[in-house]
Amino acid sequence: MDQSERVYSVLIVSSSKSFLDLMAENLPEAGFSPVHTAPTISAARRKTGDFSYDFIFINSPLSDDIGTRFAIDICSTSVVLLLVNSEIYEDINYKVSKHGVFTLAKPFSKAMISTAINWMASAREIINKSQKKTSTVEEKMSEIRAVNRAKWLLINELNMSEPEAHRYIGKQAMDRCVSKGTVANEIINTYT
Repeated sequence: MDQSERVYSVLIVSSSKSFLDLMAENLPEAGFSPVHTAPTISAARRKTGDFSYDFIFINSPLSDDIGTRFAIDICSTSVVLLLVNSEIYEDINYKVSKHGVFTLAKPFSKAMISTAINWMASAREIINKSQKKTSTVEEKMSEIRAVNRAKWLLINELNMSEPEAHRYIGKQAMDRCVSKGTVANEIINTYT
């Protein structure tokens, strides 16, 4: 899917109406949906417990917290932009950037927000590709474990040698046009 076709889910954590309006202008519904809001970090934590967001924007400070701990905690599953006052920007950026949180000093321009959104989209796509690769590797490892277990069951139950068990699983998979993992799972179910 092209990045231009991708639709990102968004959580905006802010108590400022003007910030919410600015974000509404920069997050057209065609590319960003759903867009949820939370006025406090506590409300944001509840929302992230119920829903997984691609992007989280935190307009700091909020009435209950500055948002750094929440940003660090949630950045393993979402791309996070923490907006902080320019006086504390360097200190906050130093603390959160090593965890993968983007920071932006306030005040900022519309162009800066637009650029930040583009960076966040790029980061999200990198995360998506990484997650796909990880799940592919995990699936392959699971198949290898199943095949090995099935081979040992064939060795123990049918007195096959290891090469014979390996060939048997491979031939069954090829003859039936299924994966070795499917054959292995059937063998495991049969003999356990």
